[in-house]
Amino acid sequence: MRPQRRGGTAGFSLGSRLGENTAVDKIPDNRGAQAGGAQTRRHGAELEAAILDAAWEQLVAEGYEHFTIDAVAARAQTSKPVLYRRWKTRDDLLRATARHRGAADAPPIPDTGALRGDLLALLANANTTSNPMAALVSSMLGSYYNQTGPTPAELREAFLSQRGSGSAVQQIVDRAIERGEVDPARLTPRIIALPFDLFRNEMLMTLKPVPDHVLRQIVDDIFIPLVSPQPPTG
Repeated sequence: MRPQRRGGTAGFSLGSRLGENTAVDKIPDNRGAQAGGAQTRRHGAELEAAILDAAWEQLVAEGYEHFTIDAVAARAQTSKPVLYRRWKTRDDLLRATARHRGAADAPPIPDTGALRGDLLALLANANTTSNPMAALVSSMLGSYYNQTGPTPAELREAFLSQRGSGSAVQQIVDRAIERGEVDPARLTPRIIALPFDLFRNEMLMTLKPVPDHVLRQIVDDIFIPLVSPQPPTG
């Protein structure tokens, strides 16, 4: 059962903000302006990207408890009405932030010519202290039992939603099938997800990079034996 929220929500509906001037959608940006120079204005996609970048910085620096419309607006050097025009609640903003960051941080898919090398390289790329997914979930944990927000699974779905068709593991496995390294009859969606399910479990238990020998165990001892073609019997 999800814990009940204690205290008020940090994100309010747009309808409760009707007394504010929500017509303003172009906010002066003084960053980088020269002394005596004209102010620049951000708008459209540029403004939205700047807000979502600032929202990510706020989330990682202060955690979910302090991830508020007010705080993000201040960090983005804009106004609250500009945010409320786009996201009615802070959880809407959080999901948009996860999607934005996931699209920006999509890594290249390794192609070493072998299933083992591809999987180890993919896990190694994710296995860093700057892993944005780990930072995202870590920022939620400190206040998770005090406030009800999106689950880690929901945030992961948002985070990965802009990365094209098929997961990285799926693409690696598809190539391995063509090389004869994998028996497609042994695959299920759960098995394909297994390497990163195990990786995330290890990382989230400690919020630290996973030791290299554990990555090798995930690939060599668990995944590859599970999907490799079986020798003929008899």
